[in-house]
Amino acid sequence: VQLQASGGGLVQTGDSLRLSCAASARTFSDLTMGWFRQAPGKEREFVASINWNGAISDYADSKKGRFVISRDNTKNTRYLQMNSLKPEDTAVYYCAARYGYSDSYYYPSAYNYWGQGTQVTVSS
Repeated sequence: VQLQASGGGLVQTGDSLRLSCAASARTFSDLTMGWFRQAPGKEREFVASINWNGAISDYADSKKGRFVISRDNTKNTRYLQMNSLKPEDTAVYYCAARYGYSDSYYYPSAYNYWGQGTQVTVSS
């Protein structure tokens, strides 16, 4: 499985961005997908995840209400809509994937496949 993240950029506080993650997988619809982020000097942290059919999603507490994860299995792509961005959202955002469900979906170690990351910078 190869993952290609895109959509990052430099925005101002309060702006929105939509990240995309395209997957090259014959069975994309079997994948649990996650988004993580890593700021300089910090550990990689969970942002959001979505199950194979989009029926179940979860978010880190600080992102609930501002971020929305979705997927389009017809395009082998999932998205992270980020609204009301804050300077503390500045980080490299990574998409990740695994086959099947894991109770530990909020841990990076639960995922087998990772994209290259896309930089999001929010200026104050």
